[in-house]
Amino acid sequence: MDLTGLVLLVDILDAGNLSSAARKLKVSRANVSYHLQQLEKSVGVQLVRRTTRRIEPTEIGQTLYRHGRAIRDELTAAQEAIDTLGRGLHGAVRVSVPTGFGQLVMTGWLLEFKRQYPEISLELLFENRVDDLLRDEVDVAIRVMSDPPEALVARELAQVRYVACASDAFARTKGLPEDLEALRKVPLITSSVVGRELRLSAYKDEARQEVTLSPTLASENFQFLREAILSGLGIGLVPSYVVQEDVKMGRVVTALDSWRLSIFGTRLFLLRMPGRYQTQAVRTFIDFIVDKASRWS
Repeated sequence: MDLTGLVLLVDILDAGNLSSAARKLKVSRANVSYHLQQLEKSVGVQLVRRTTRRIEPTEIGQTLYRHGRAIRDELTAAQEAIDTLGRGLHGAVRVSVPTGFGQLVMTGWLLEFKRQYPEISLELLFENRVDDLLRDEVDVAIRVMSDPPEALVARELAQVRYVACASDAFARTKGLPEDLEALRKVPLITSSVVGRELRLSAYKDEARQEVTLSPTLASENFQFLREAILSGLGIGLVPSYVVQEDVKMGRVVTALDSWRLSIFGTRLFLLRMPGRYQTQAVRTFIDFIVDKASRWS
């Protein structure tokens, strides 16, 4: 059995189809297809089934995939051991972080990591997509959500708290909502999509309430939302870290503090692909972020 073909099978199944595998390996699709056919010919059985969207392994294909993945990981580990001889910790880590939490909270963490490990190349993607989080060879993704996708390995890092808040000037002139229903009647600033209803869940002791709201100003840019709140344009419904310093300085006041509010989920997760080999650089990054999040929460 050809070892190169066996490792190629792993790359194909990880990528999901021949075209994606070809792009990752920087070869033609025809080349990938040829080597897959040669591997199937050498073992004498079909290893994959082609559907309209993906390639799925047969039973023997899945068995060979497990062995091939273990071999590929051992080869990668051996190469990493050679590369690090006399050089110290180095490598590359590709990370996807949410725009708001990534910019307002993680920026300091990431800069500190880079100062501490200057030989590790760090590539950052700021995005909020929940589907297909670890596409494009992303090693680690950080996301705020209710529950992580079942297909990914998830580690809960912390809880994220939402607050209802307004500028001090807005609160003094127009008042603050005294109950959840009052949120229906105020100009609402949040990260939902303009024109769509927003479902807010609120918890107090054993009680749970749900309110459907319509934001009047919405954006995925949390810095913009903060500025809008400070400008007195309405009641903000944002994660507490967005206005944390403003609350301390008295520029922003909060309401409904006895309720635990949730919109898009309040759990912070570190996500990664199952079975993907983790280099020493990736493992170091994960340990660093886990430690930072434990102290932040």
